[in-house]
Amino acid sequence: MSHQSELIATDINAYLAEHERKDLLRFLTCGSVDDGKSTLIGRLLHDSKMIYEDQLATLTADSTTQGTTGDAPDLALLTDGLKAEREQGITIDVAYRYFSTARRKFIIADTPGHEQYTRNMVTGASTCQLAIILVDARHGVLAQTKRHTYIASLLGIRNVVVAVNKMDLADWSQERYDEICEQYRDFAKTLDLSDPYFLPMSALIGDNVVDRGDNLGWFDGPTLMEHLETVDVELGIDVDHFRLPVQMVVRPDLDFRGFAGTVASGVIRPGDPVMSLPSGVTSTIDRIVTFDGDLDVAGPGRAVTVTLADEIDVSRGDLLVTPGDEPLRAHDLDATIVWMSEVPLEPGRQYLMQSSNGLSNASVTAIRHRVDINTLEHEQAASLELNDIAQCSITSDRSLLFDPYAANRQTGSFILVDRMSNATVAAGMITGSASSWDVTPEASLTRHISEISSDERTVRYGQQPCTVLLTGLSAAGKSTIATGLARRLFDLGKTTIRLDGENVRLGISRDLGFSTQERSENLRRVSEVALLANSQGLIAIAALSAPKATARERARELIGTDRYIEVFVDTPLAVCRERDPSGLYLAADRGEIPQFPGVSATYDRPVDMDLRVDTSTQNTLECVEQIVTLLEARGFLNG
Repeated sequence: MSHQSELIATDINAYLAEHERKDLLRFLTCGSVDDGKSTLIGRLLHDSKMIYEDQLATLTADSTTQGTTGDAPDLALLTDGLKAEREQGITIDVAYRYFSTARRKFIIADTPGHEQYTRNMVTGASTCQLAIILVDARHGVLAQTKRHTYIASLLGIRNVVVAVNKMDLADWSQERYDEICEQYRDFAKTLDLSDPYFLPMSALIGDNVVDRGDNLGWFDGPTLMEHLETVDVELGIDVDHFRLPVQMVVRPDLDFRGFAGTVASGVIRPGDPVMSLPSGVTSTIDRIVTFDGDLDVAGPGRAVTVTLADEIDVSRGDLLVTPGDEPLRAHDLDATIVWMSEVPLEPGRQYLMQSSNGLSNASVTAIRHRVDINTLEHEQAASLELNDIAQCSITSDRSLLFDPYAANRQTGSFILVDRMSNATVAAGMITGSASSWDVTPEASLTRHISEISSDERTVRYGQQPCTVLLTGLSAAGKSTIATGLARRLFDLGKTTIRLDGENVRLGISRDLGFSTQERSENLRRVSEVALLANSQGLIAIAALSAPKATARERARELIGTDRYIEVFVDTPLAVCRERDPSGLYLAADRGEIPQFPGVSATYDRPVDMDLRVDTSTQNTLECVEQIVTLLEARGFLNG
């Protein structure tokens, strides 16, 4: 059945070795009902000589009773295998077909076009690298065309082929083809897709599928098969951030203990350091074991069993990562979900969440908005119906380890399962930790304006309000500088409020831990207090680690660029570790403090700070005077 090769007859082992080295491309066909998806796949298989003679004979016989193409074989019957599909002439379930050419191996997912089977399309698309969106040349871009394009974009499929099919029924018109291409571009321009490849074709007759044909001489691009054989399958593969979700602990005897799973991203070699999460305990890779023997290196998509140099506690649902490059961790998530159940979503109802972390209890706490597939506009919604797509906030009963779906499709995805029926009710793509930065206050609340004007406060205090954020590693000297700055400004007759990181955590943030999500929330609360202080004419001084650049940028947006001063206390890590007055670095080294900046988490060095100081080369007074000079230069100390 495979492509013609003389090696099959002369050297089968050489043929198999050649076959194994080929790239694998997973793609799906989708679009509106009756756009010709099953016929296209049948044509690909038939014209590539991928059909056994007995299959072709059966197809010819079935076409006489169940076909829709007259005397010619109905190629759609190759994939429409269900009785209901053949009777109705539609695709209901996802059908998979495998074939190969001299250049590449392929797995095709033929997905249904009916809106009621959108959930089946989501299933088929979840593992694909490319999507063929079929458009009937007679009807143009329809609602289901848009729905499937949007879902393909949500699922991280960046390679898209827009196949304008049934050109034979549109008199092979180039004008009609150009019109459809423009329709599609107008819709897809806001989606995260690589430039779609547009292709006119006739799956029924075969023009531009495998062979060029005689009817589309005005089109000079590659045929569909040529494009599939040459498209870049490495697009979007992450080889930098190692992630190995542990699916099983392998313990065949007393001398072997390995951890089996599929590498989700990154590359690992024996001797590389590795951290087990959520425990945070580190070790090194000893062996990378497979059925065919040990490997020197393993990359994305490779199923392996790894052994570690140390006997540490690793269980199913844990995640092996590179130390210092940990994923996000949170109970509360923001995610895009596709609702796949005829029973409407009920916010607050408990579901089972299956993710790379294993099984947990979860509930949808809020529907932020539902997406109108036709316009991509956001709509308010109290519940979700079958096939609705929405941005939601989700809470899990345990802390989850994840990457945004856009960065890692395996660690960034999940499904929700009904606890009573055990049916899958939703597929989810995580966009990030649920953040209070984006929460919209109740519409009934009204902001009260002070009767004291900002000009009156300026005259009274002799200053312009602003917020100074001192950011840097633990023990860099932020609090010491903040204390000195408050004293200096007080001596100059200025009025300030000091928001020290530890003081804040003893008060308004005493309910927060130190995960990336909670550090971001801590900065948000401090920023809100600083904003209130600024509105009363005060200068706010905040001393926080604030390790994430995205959170600091949100603070700048909240307070206002014209009032926000970011001071980077750039004390070297070695100096901070040497000081370590509270023993935090040592505790982080022991794994007692997860996600600690500089040890088990990264600190995003500011690139657009207003001022940089270094307490390893400057004393506190010098740092304070630099800040005061900056405030004077920007007019904040003038009444």
